[in-house]
Amino acid sequence: MWIAVIYLWVINGLTLLAFGWDKLRAGKRKRRIPERKLLWLAALGGGPGALVGRWIFRHKTRKKLFSYYLFGILGAQAVLIYSLSTQKFADVF
Repeated sequence: MWIAVIYLWVINGLTLLAFGWDKLRAGKRKRRIPERKLLWLAALGGGPGALVGRWIFRHKTRKKLFSYYLFGILGAQAVLIYSLSTQKFADVF
């Protein structure tokens, strides 16, 4: 259980840092992190970090397709968390 919590903290922190780094690089017109990698970080559990990164850095907010993918990932993660939590409670009762 604690390993999963630590993993989620780490992946969300890395995702948040990746969004910040990409925004910094965009402002300097340097090589950027591909959108595919940012979405993979979100899919690996960093969805909340990606959402916070978009909000804090105002990054990737105009990209409609990117937004659709990101919110799709967040929705799938929410469904997964809900199904796992209800399954766990169902096993207890």
